[in-house]
Amino acid sequence: MSLLTAKSESILSNRIFYFLVFIVFLGGCYKQTPAVPLGGETIGTTSLIDIATSFPAEPEGITISKIQGAGHISPYRDQVVSDVPGIVTVTRSNGFYIQSDQPDHDPATSEGLFVFTKLIPSVRVGDRILLSGRVVEYVPGGGYGNLSTTEIENPEITILSRGNPLPDPIIIGEGGRIPPTEIIDDDTNGFVSDKVDFDPEKDGLDFYESLEGMLVQINNAVVVGPTNTFKEIVVLGDEGKCASLRTPRGGIILREHDANPERIILDDLLVELPFVNVGDYATEPIVGVMDYDYGNYKLLVTQPPKFYSAGLLYSEPLAPAEDGQLRIASYNVENLSALQTHRLSVLAKQIVEYLKSPDIVALQEVQDNDGSDGQNAISADLTYQGIVDAILEQGGPQYAFTDIDPVPDADGGAPSGNIRVGYLYRTDRGLQLVDAPKGDAKSGVQVYDGAGGLELTLNPGRINPTHPAFSGSRKPLVAAFEFEGRRVFVVNNHLVSKLEDHALYGEFQPPVLHSEYQRIRQAQVIYDFVADLIKMDPDSHVIVLGDMNDFQFSTPIKVLKGDILVNLVETLPLEEQYNYNYEGNSQMLDHILVSKSLEKALISMEVFHLNSEFAYNKRFSDHDILIATFGWD
Repeated sequence: MSLLTAKSESILSNRIFYFLVFIVFLGGCYKQTPAVPLGGETIGTTSLIDIATSFPAEPEGITISKIQGAGHISPYRDQVVSDVPGIVTVTRSNGFYIQSDQPDHDPATSEGLFVFTKLIPSVRVGDRILLSGRVVEYVPGGGYGNLSTTEIENPEITILSRGNPLPDPIIIGEGGRIPPTEIIDDDTNGFVSDKVDFDPEKDGLDFYESLEGMLVQINNAVVVGPTNTFKEIVVLGDEGKCASLRTPRGGIILREHDANPERIILDDLLVELPFVNVGDYATEPIVGVMDYDYGNYKLLVTQPPKFYSAGLLYSEPLAPAEDGQLRIASYNVENLSALQTHRLSVLAKQIVEYLKSPDIVALQEVQDNDGSDGQNAISADLTYQGIVDAILEQGGPQYAFTDIDPVPDADGGAPSGNIRVGYLYRTDRGLQLVDAPKGDAKSGVQVYDGAGGLELTLNPGRINPTHPAFSGSRKPLVAAFEFEGRRVFVVNNHLVSKLEDHALYGEFQPPVLHSEYQRIRQAQVIYDFVADLIKMDPDSHVIVLGDMNDFQFSTPIKVLKGDILVNLVETLPLEEQYNYNYEGNSQMLDHILVSKSLEKALISMEVFHLNSEFAYNKRFSDHDILIATFGWD
């Protein structure tokens, strides 16, 4: 985007000019007063010039809707347009939004635009103006992979009057325009800029594009995405009446062919947003201007919204496992290190008070002793010992721990954090780690038929750690446990993340899942190891669990499951299949898969909700906990 140039002449002194700039900066949104004709003041970036002597008639010609067009790219791209009429609706520190007060009544064409001024604009909300400048398609939020927004740069502005009423916001929902509820885009195969079919009624991508730059309103909003680290909130309108599958706790479920385009992201660029949880609700309309940034359409809220708490609570604490039952949990503890003494205590409380001290706790994202703050430690023994000690302080049982230190900075995650997977296991209920040499970072574990049945050459041991599929990612860790005469093999995983994947509302449709190929290869390596084990003993008790960074219907999980494992996540009702919340979509990234022989012993499979649905400042991790309990007659 090029810089704007100011007119050389000014009829105002510098003191008056900067006073006006200060007033405009403070008055981005204010109560409207009756329109006041100004006789046609024309401004460039920073000055007022050429005071006219009469109120000009409404010009005929190019309008905002014509500039926007029924598509994602303006038909006037890179052209200069003149005397485009409209009302200033919102001001920002580097520009303002303008909306037509004489719409064309075509829902496919937006009536709003952003005008880029670089500096604080010299217009006010309610100004009726004529706008001239160059039409550009600006790609925000990092550029590559994002959609463009239609904007005006190098503006020249004639102010016709001030204090005009703003156009009524477009209601998204009942009484207005109903958003698509399943499809984001189904008629593009490549670049959205090359898109021919523009269908706002069917495609969420086109629906929000048709509102770009316009004032919109959400009635009876309900939160489906809690306040995140960017201070964004995701809501549904109309209490979610027209939404797809909802969770029992108020969220909305991501499904294989339904990414829920009815979700609306509230952004805090213009006003501060509160901390809210899933299920919280607003009784007053939420009004803002529709914008796009970082792979998403976002509503820039113009007045601080007030939300009311729905009283969301943690899941009910579990009942203790009975004698002879084996309970195992999987938990991504989000970069936990020994330096975080308070978090160690919180985790211990969760394990003891809520989960009732599972026999095995498989952990992901355990950092080394000095975390990402230091570069010296590789071992995480102090991190684990801190958890063990905190559990005892909470009145819990004695745990032991085991893991394998990674090669420094070879497994991804925060620099110098050396995250890894590992195990806590109880020592007071007949559970023990099978005796075998402990593995190291580069040695691959093997299975062999020993005197007491199947044995691991290393316990714990890494599965094929030098395989290219695990480059820059965590290596799967298998451990053999003995429980009341039964041997159980547990494979703990943290597959490569989805950070490289294209956004749902990105320029490439359907989105390219760059990271999926590596997860497929990782899943295949793990599957091959488990398949060999089960081939040697079809009655083997095998558990494959952890943060798989993918969905139960995804190709990597299908490869991992094959025809030899059962995904216990799929035993839950569909509306309960989630343990993570991303951009308001409740989804399942963690899984517990078991051999068919062990499936017969399943007593219960549960997700303990205490993180993903709560505002980021109130949660321990961004993942909820998976718990499976097994029993034998």
